[in-house]
Amino acid sequence: MYSLYHNKLKTLLINEFKSINLCSDSNHHVVNSMIETSLRGIDSHGVNLFPHYHRAVKSGRINCNPNINIYSRSGSTATIDADRAFGHHSGSKAIEVAQELAEKTGIGIVSVFNSTHFGAAGYFALQASRNNYLSFSFTNADALVKVTNAKKPYFGTNPICFTAPMEEEEPFCLDMATSIVSWNKILNAKRNNTPINSNWAADKDGIECTNPGEAVMLEAIGTYKGFGLGMMVEILCSILIDGPSGPNILPMFSSPIEARRNISHFFMVINIDYFTDLLEFKKRLKDIADEIRRMSNKKTIYVPGDPEKIQFAKRIKNGIPMDKLKYDEFLLINKDFKSVVY
Repeated sequence: MYSLYHNKLKTLLINEFKSINLCSDSNHHVVNSMIETSLRGIDSHGVNLFPHYHRAVKSGRINCNPNINIYSRSGSTATIDADRAFGHHSGSKAIEVAQELAEKTGIGIVSVFNSTHFGAAGYFALQASRNNYLSFSFTNADALVKVTNAKKPYFGTNPICFTAPMEEEEPFCLDMATSIVSWNKILNAKRNNTPINSNWAADKDGIECTNPGEAVMLEAIGTYKGFGLGMMVEILCSILIDGPSGPNILPMFSSPIEARRNISHFFMVINIDYFTDLLEFKKRLKDIADEIRRMSNKKTIYVPGDPEKIQFAKRIKNGIPMDKLKYDEFLLINKDFKSVVY
């Protein structure tokens, strides 16, 4: 296991994407998202994705110079054509527009179509909550989650993210897939030849398995409840925007790298000032979180976002961990990545 300097890594990632002609806005957001996500301990959606993203840019799956177009807009809503941009770029543009709308009307809702994988949903919602808004972030994905009582998947991991500003600390952040784990976690286990929990995934016959090599679909959280939440996200990200749904979206990793995927996102931002005093809101949320954290003298109790805040404090000091197999992928792209190891 290696530990990587996040600042040096960030510089190299930016330079590497620049060398393959990725535009500056896309470069900024995809690298910022990967670094921040890894620092927060979410390795499945952080810098480990760089080799795949690099291949996707070089193959033409990602548009290096997208014309992100806000093609319809009302008082509180907007629709964005991402033009096959990195989802990190189109999503950041959407959350920016949603905040502008919420500032004027109290709420901003923005749908994005013709996009690509956007990494961690929290990256976008946190941008708004750091500016003192409530924020929601959703995306759909290719069919990976097993339908309850069936043997096949239909929806993707379809994450749900909600963030809120807090007094004296980073925002509250609930960022969860509607599956028990992400597919990247299964791939990491497969790469490291380690078993997975029996309730994480199922094999081709829909039977739970512990061998990541046999896993072909994921289990939903709370069985039919997680499946229902996944369908809710699909409605917002697919039907509402006339985009493709899970079975019609190409898989992220197993499709030809040049094949163009079509992912849709949905963002909502709420202006707290239209409802209550902002400072009082932030104080009350902080008080509630602290009350919950103090509810046990024997065991540590977390509210959503606490584990990520703890990991950030550790990793900003000690570096981003990376296993040897993934590190070797970086070296195949550029030997200069040797310089980012502690």
